[in-house]
Amino acid sequence: MVSTLIRTLAPLRCGWDYGARRLASMTEEPSSPWEQTSLLALVSEPPASASSEPPAPASSELSPQLQESGQPSASAAIDQLLILDTETTGLDPQRDQVIEVGAILFSVPQRSVLSQVSFLLPAPVNPAEPLNGIAPAATTAPQPWRQSLALLQELATSAQLAVAHNAAFDRPWFGAGELPELTLPWLCSMEDINWPAERQLRARPSVRDLALAYGVPVWAAHRALTDCIYLAQVFERCNDLEHLIAQGLEPRHLFRAKVSYDERHLAREAGFRWNDPLQGAWSRRLSERQLQAMALPFDVIPVAD
Repeated sequence: MVSTLIRTLAPLRCGWDYGARRLASMTEEPSSPWEQTSLLALVSEPPASASSEPPAPASSELSPQLQESGQPSASAAIDQLLILDTETTGLDPQRDQVIEVGAILFSVPQRSVLSQVSFLLPAPVNPAEPLNGIAPAATTAPQPWRQSLALLQELATSAQLAVAHNAAFDRPWFGAGELPELTLPWLCSMEDINWPAERQLRARPSVRDLALAYGVPVWAAHRALTDCIYLAQVFERCNDLEHLIAQGLEPRHLFRAKVSYDERHLAREAGFRWNDPLQGAWSRRLSERQLQAMALPFDVIPVAD
């Protein structure tokens, strides 16, 4: 009789155990602060065997040493990044001013945001308001922007590298006006990083195109911290982030594209710019590795910087 009772209760116990495991799986912490918990566990069949632990991020095999100049070499370990973005009242650092700063301190080994700050700087006018949506009245509302500037400098002391999407635009604003000068080396996620071909990105992708290519939802544009968050979430999803950073820090040289007027679209599609930085030509700075990997459909001529 006892054996009969055990056989009767065994299936019920298995069902309770399975339900408990499902409930536990729904209450586990997400692997990312921006990730939503999946509800598919409620209805899907239990897997035959699978590990619940996420794959560990790629470990760095880079040397922890920096060059004497302070610029990390391609073989130097980068443990923490300062992701930066600015919103400005115009395009000229000598005439216009920064109106908003966003910054995220990001851990490369942990693939994690460590700290972040966003603040407005007082501006009497903002001709770029139709673009960034920042009203001058908002910038003059009471807020601890001086303390935020001090926090920004503290974050910079914890990083080995500043990263911005279109760093050529953001970098000149630091050291001008109220913004402190940053002694960090810079990496441009638009120009310097050679994103994997399977992401099907343009040669110089926008930050929103980059986010979408990595499955990051895009919900807003033209605010400083928003663009920093997009980059941080992309970096979270990069298993080869250390490798991408190392390649991005390789020396770059200026090249001029040998294209006719009718072939100018080829240079544009390859990320070359007209009149920038070389006047009267399509030009771009590339590492030797980038130049070989791109297999350009036109010849290039190296130009002395």
